[in-house]
Amino acid sequence: MKTQVLALTPAPWYAGLTPMHWRVLLSCFLGWVFDGYEALALVVVLFPALHSVLSAEQMASPSVYAGIVIGITLLGWGIGGMVGGIMADYIGRKKMMLWSVFLYALFSGLTAFSQTFVQLCILRFITGLAMGSEWSTGISLLAETWPEKARAKGAGFLQSGFGWGTLAAAVIWYALSSTNPLGSETWRLMFAVGALPAFFVLYIRRGVDESAKWKQAVLEKRWGATSTVKGTTSTKRPFTLSQLFSEPEARRRTLLTFVLSVVTTVGWWAISSWLPTYTVAIAKAQGIADAVAWGSKITIYYTAGAIAAYMVAGFIVDTIGRRWFLFLTFLGSFITTYITYAMTTTVQEMSVIAPINGFFTLGCAYVWMAIYPAELFTSTVRSTAVSFVFNAARMVAWVFPIIAGSMIKSFGGVANAALTLSLVYLLGLVVPWFLPETTGRGMPD
Repeated sequence: MKTQVLALTPAPWYAGLTPMHWRVLLSCFLGWVFDGYEALALVVVLFPALHSVLSAEQMASPSVYAGIVIGITLLGWGIGGMVGGIMADYIGRKKMMLWSVFLYALFSGLTAFSQTFVQLCILRFITGLAMGSEWSTGISLLAETWPEKARAKGAGFLQSGFGWGTLAAAVIWYALSSTNPLGSETWRLMFAVGALPAFFVLYIRRGVDESAKWKQAVLEKRWGATSTVKGTTSTKRPFTLSQLFSEPEARRRTLLTFVLSVVTTVGWWAISSWLPTYTVAIAKAQGIADAVAWGSKITIYYTAGAIAAYMVAGFIVDTIGRRWFLFLTFLGSFITTYITYAMTTTVQEMSVIAPINGFFTLGCAYVWMAIYPAELFTSTVRSTAVSFVFNAARMVAWVFPIIAGSMIKSFGGVANAALTLSLVYLLGLVVPWFLPETTGRGMPD
């Protein structure tokens, strides 16, 4: 009887995972931790950094220069992601990840020595190039090595690395800015701290195997981009990026997921970029003594909500399906953003809504890109497709930080600007239903 009961008991989701599977997850996770750290580190130290590299005359318009630095970083991130994703389909996931982490660590560290605005911009652009190629290669490697039952959970855990990285950056900057060990130059320590541990990832990734699925697909010359297109035996390989648009089904999937990526990126940028400033304004209106500190606190709360989403998203998406997950994600993003910017009037209320908003707009709204696109394309174009979906949106969004000041002025304040841009989430309620449901169907090889 006991044997029969045990036989009927379903195995846990992690059954069958080997040490190699966990090494793949750990190496990709840590790489994304450093990317998340780097992304927020730039935001929190930007104005102190500008004080060091700009002249007194230039500091009369700090928002303009801040927007340029963030925009250039996003542009580098987008270009690097596109190029790195394509290269990973040609030279392999492992090799591309090693190079991306090495270059990220090197140029992040060099950023700490920036003496002029031009130097800062150049180093941020190159660092962005390296960061961009990190994500899609890690997602592709994990998707192609983890078993079907555990893949979505693993991808969610991987994506959580970005949240843990941003949380670490917020906490470390809070500590550094409170103690100011280098005075006005303390901002330089943020980049040094972020660069040094990244070299540890290089050590870990030496013990990670290359994707067997990718190698086999290339060996057999399976060049079709989706499961609906049969591979060819042509010795001449098509250019992976062009395949995404030359094959009808691949083009449809690429464009629809790209639209969802734009929805995610535009909505998140408007909400997260302006949330600290909006919270500080609320704190000042309440007469709170240390109003500025609330900007950092809310960032931590917001990020904590996102981390919670990353950790549970894989379980949710496997239960309700990919399309319902997307629909509920964007519905939740729209509703919580309205509550955040239209109904919240105290920092106490913001402390409650910020993590809930982060759960949807940063957590769920990004984690789907770590799970879903990899299931829509074959191994020979998977990294290219994933990187296009994720990074092409950044090629669009990089101009927003540069024009942020004008947008706020045009819409009549931060709250109105955020609420207007949050209307993009309504598009996310419709698009998912035009994509195939992939839950439980496995990935095309």
